[in-house]
Amino acid sequence: ATFYWHDYETTGVNPATARPCQFAGQRTDENLQLIDEPLVLYCRPEDDILPYPRACMVTGITPQHALEKGLPEPAFIRQIHTEMSAPETCGVGYNSIRFDDEITRYALYRNFYDPYQREWQHGNSRWDIIDMLRLMRALRPDGVEWPDHPSGAPSFRLEDITAANGIAHGQAHDALGDVLATINVAKRVKNLQPQLFDHIYSKRRKRAVAEFLDVTNPRPFLHVSGMLARENQYAAIMLPLAQHPSNPNAVICVDISADPDELKLDADALKDRLFSAADTLPRGTQRPALKLVHVNKCPVVGTPKLVDSKVARRINIDLDECHKNWQKLRSMDIREKLQRVYSRQVFAVKTEAEQRLYDGFIQDVDRPLMATVRAGTEALLTQSSMTFSDPRYTDLLLSYRARYFPSTLTDVEQNQWHEDCLWRLTDTQSGYCTLEQFNAELAEIEAEPTNDPFRPDVVKALREWAVRVANKFALTTDAT
Repeated sequence: ATFYWHDYETTGVNPATARPCQFAGQRTDENLQLIDEPLVLYCRPEDDILPYPRACMVTGITPQHALEKGLPEPAFIRQIHTEMSAPETCGVGYNSIRFDDEITRYALYRNFYDPYQREWQHGNSRWDIIDMLRLMRALRPDGVEWPDHPSGAPSFRLEDITAANGIAHGQAHDALGDVLATINVAKRVKNLQPQLFDHIYSKRRKRAVAEFLDVTNPRPFLHVSGMLARENQYAAIMLPLAQHPSNPNAVICVDISADPDELKLDADALKDRLFSAADTLPRGTQRPALKLVHVNKCPVVGTPKLVDSKVARRINIDLDECHKNWQKLRSMDIREKLQRVYSRQVFAVKTEAEQRLYDGFIQDVDRPLMATVRAGTEALLTQSSMTFSDPRYTDLLLSYRARYFPSTLTDVEQNQWHEDCLWRLTDTQSGYCTLEQFNAELAEIEAEPTNDPFRPDVVKALREWAVRVANKFALTTDAT
């Protein structure tokens, strides 16, 4: 088996609407020795999808630079897919489950690939080392300097960890620099705590995680996640209580350091406390100590025996209290109520096919057509011969043809496409960066003091890009 370490730089932070602008990948063996040359690719920007200026400030990649060096997205994602779907590959990164893997999935989906196959087929898997570091800081901190934010909260930013530990990091927020730094951080953990490294790695697949989340015979387990409280070093002893009513990969769990009496509230009251915005809750109201653990997102789970009295002090957990609460929970029959709490979550409906990856899986009848699109030539990509059973793919095909085979569009389709582009560039409901938001964010950046010598050049390039986009779509801009 091999690891494929990878990282994206992107135009924004929401994977459904952000676009990749740079990718880097480096294969290693299981001992973290480099195999082959790294892959570094740029992706050509789309005129109708504006980058968030702050994202460009972080990466230093302007749309002009990506346009000059980049591949069209179908060719960009094809190379990435080839690497990631090589048999026995474990795709891994730093915070990659929450971010980079989502960027990959959406790009595969937009370009007519199966978004998930490379994660499981041919002995493949995925992993993410950020929670391994959280676990190490909570349980076995020796040998690593652990940085904090100025606020005193623990920092798990890659560049903070590499700086505190003298680990080479090239240029932070350059994809290859981040990939090589991630490999070096992983090496440090593997050298200091080989058993911890192997344990977390061995628990990356669904089946291994599910052993800790058996709701028919619930037993406490240790869980580490960035979603848990920083006062507890992002660790908790939890108990699996119920299967999620609609997501077979999610288990409803409770932190047993909290008094379970709050779970005696009725389903509606629990739901309010759990999902209402923080500023709408009455003062002093605690959120219920409930959390979903997803078996398919490589959660860090382990035996609670890892938490001895010394560790318990470090992570501010009272083991006696946990035991008492566990006994209380054993006599409470709340499984069905919790399923009701999680059953009626209403999410805003996304209107645009490109953002609707999670509306359903690919239907087998559509797979041959998807392969046809991927191999597509102009002659093949005329709409008449292409009828998908899933309407999302019919919509995606219009976008795909408009972006990469514009000569195949009819007049009606051209008008439809122009409307779609204007919606993304002018309507904040679209979820994209509008031209107005782009200019406002750029003005904010310009007003901030800086000692970054590159900033004026990036700002100038972004101003010019805004004018180019405005002219193309006949929009007014205050960037001139």
